[in-house]
Amino acid sequence: MSEIENGQNPVNAEPVKEQAQYTPSVQTEFMREKIKQKPVNKKKLLRRTVTTAVMAVVFGLVACLTFLVLEPVISNRLYPEEEPKEVAFPEETVAEEMRPEDMLVKEEEEEVPEPVDLESVVDEQIEELLSQVEFGLEEYQVVYDELRNLTKEASRAVVTVAGVTSDVDWFNNIYENVASASGVIIANNEKAILILVSAGGLDGADSIEVTFCDQNQVEAQLVQKDENTGLAILSVPLFSISKETMEAISIATLGSSNSVNLPGTPVAALGSPLGTAGSISYGIVTSAGTVMDMPDAAYKKITTDIYGSRNATGVLINLQGGVIGIIDNVNTSNDMGNLLTAYGITELKRMIEQMSNNRERCYLGVHGADVPQKAIEDMQIDTPAGAYIREIEIDSPAMAAGIQSGDVIIRVGDVEIMNYSELLAVLYTSKPEDVLTFTLMRQGHEMQVDVTLGSL
Repeated sequence: MSEIENGQNPVNAEPVKEQAQYTPSVQTEFMREKIKQKPVNKKKLLRRTVTTAVMAVVFGLVACLTFLVLEPVISNRLYPEEEPKEVAFPEETVAEEMRPEDMLVKEEEEEVPEPVDLESVVDEQIEELLSQVEFGLEEYQVVYDELRNLTKEASRAVVTVAGVTSDVDWFNNIYENVASASGVIIANNEKAILILVSAGGLDGADSIEVTFCDQNQVEAQLVQKDENTGLAILSVPLFSISKETMEAISIATLGSSNSVNLPGTPVAALGSPLGTAGSISYGIVTSAGTVMDMPDAAYKKITTDIYGSRNATGVLINLQGGVIGIIDNVNTSNDMGNLLTAYGITELKRMIEQMSNNRERCYLGVHGADVPQKAIEDMQIDTPAGAYIREIEIDSPAMAAGIQSGDVIIRVGDVEIMNYSELLAVLYTSKPEDVLTFTLMRQGHEMQVDVTLGSL
């Protein structure tokens, strides 16, 4: 075995060099990576943003519409809400007027050889009654005490209505205009208290406040307004009225203004007859035969000898405490000065019912009256039946259907019309867009026209 194989190094041999280990050089600059972000596509990003926003808006609209549609249904199922009680006033019956001789105590009939002068008998009995009456200052005071008690009780149904309007002056200072009027509580529909008031000063009001007899103030909402009379119905929710106020107030009793004996009747004016809230005046009715002609309406005008304000509002009551008139001095003629006038309550009741129940009223556009004697003679008809048309409103449904001044409406559909009041009764029970067949007399000839009612 050679020396080399034995691992021995021969003497003359050169030493074996240890094999060097290779270490590759590391170049850090070569191994370093640079990550660059992908360039942003602005158009694509904007498109996605707009699409997301549109989808969000669409989703929101769909959600809102779904909620608005389903919420009342679900609420009514879970919490069924009662409908307001319909307001209705009893029909008036015209009582037969009592003659002076009927007021006497009837005695057993005896055979009278000679006719008795009934007028002299009445005068004697009146004189006998007057001779037994002693009327001094104490009795005079008692009369006014009774009147004061009457008006105090009736005033529980009278309210003060204020229309508040905000405005800005030249210096950008905010101020409020307040227009007030006196109204009367006419009904409780179990959801709200309903108030009848002259709304002349309430037009354009930002808010309406009602002050009850106990000075408690609450906010009211307008239900409906009649453009002919300027009267309006206000609603005050029951939940906004305290228990103490509900016990203090009362609902007015609507009397009757349909009596031939109304002139000479003592009345009291409540509300604001003198232009200030809470004022009271006494007097008598001087006349009640004037009819205020308006489109599709005819209201009786009551005049009194009570001197009041030109801006007076409120009610007239009789000695039984019933409301017989709604004070309105706007239509007072100049020759009457400041004497109080009012709308007769009987002719207003149907209109008050419609507004209280918030029913849309129809419009025909006629001014009418009962058939006059001259028209009966000209048309040669046997009975004075029908509603005589004196005037037609321009561009009204009546004009469009061909109804003319001088026509007499004798039938609407199958309903016989005997006077103008019966024609108005048919209109009060009709609705806008109803098509009614009017049978009328024109120059002695009968004809029919179809009328499509409009909306008032």
